Amino acid sequence: MATGITRVGVYPGSFDPVTYGHLDIVERAAKLFDWLYVAVLRNPRKKPCFSTEERVEMLRMATADYPNVVCESFDGLAAEYARSRGAQAIVRGLRAVSDFEAEFKMAAMNRHLEPDIETVFLVPAGQYTFVSSSVIREVAAFGGDVRALVPDFVHERLMERLSMQKGERPE
Repeated sequence: MATGITRVGVYPGSFDPVTYGHLDIVERAAKLFDWLYVAVLRNPRKKPCFSTEERVEMLRMATADYPNVVCESFDGLAAEYARSRGAQAIVRGLRAVSDFEAEFKMAAMNRHLEPDIETVFLVPAGQYTFVSSSVIREVAAFGGDVRALVPDFVHERLMERLSMQKGERPE
């Protein structure tokens, strides 16, 4: 039964870089919400591999087949950003039990800040439960093959960025 209410979700993160684990969560969340905002946090305390603009661009490329997904960046608190977008929920991925404690605390704080916004936890497909952006960057930096874990264009950009960081010229 249609209620006339637009369901809006926000999936915040660093996405540095976007992985197939992230995209699995996007695919699942896009089915649950009329609009899903995938939002890159601008965090001045971190030194990302890719700029905020690059991460948003890669997310837009990776989610181009989802007409109800909007990719953008934000500053500040995820709960305030979610409120600004009219969201009913903040989407978070849980890969393993080790993620739970930090995510639980974050969800509790977000509920304190914005009591009307729920946190929805989604578990990625089994083959992505070990995938994180930091693991992708580290493995790639040591020459490991991460092509099966990120889109091809992300892999190309990652390898180019890592070679520039090592002082090598990209081919």
